[in-house]
Amino acid sequence: MITGFLAFMVFMAFILALWEIQIEGKDGWAAKLPCWRIEKGRMVKLTGGRPITGYHLLMTLFLIAMVHTPLFFVSWSWRLESLLIGFYVGMVFMEDFLWFVLNPYYGIKNFRKGKIWWHKQWWGPVPSLYWILLIIVIVLIYFGRTAI
Repeated sequence: MITGFLAFMVFMAFILALWEIQIEGKDGWAAKLPCWRIEKGRMVKLTGGRPITGYHLLMTLFLIAMVHTPLFFVSWSWRLESLLIGFYVGMVFMEDFLWFVLNPYYGIKNFRKGKIWWHKQWWGPVPSLYWILLIIVIVLIYFGRTAI
């Protein structure tokens, strides 16, 4: 059961990455999109220096709402919530990586420090955020695994 859950999470990340590539093209982090953006202040510090954009805020709200669709069919529980948030975080974490791999303007060869302005801190071969998100995803899905 968990294998299918993880496979579906990667599948959704793949679709989301292709969709976002169509929207953003070569200009990641909504750099050229006609949306509002906040580039300075306390909130931007919380995002690791990445601008807060209308595009990303609305995409996040949409995805969190969609991930919670099962709550129309089953009872809410902390374990289920953990699984759903784990799915969301895992999907957007994988989507971010796949955006670079699948984007013809980047590719895996350009996935490195100094080539991606919105990933400022790197631990080894990947942005530091990836390590943090990986731990969060593992903990959330492990805690929620009995909900499925």
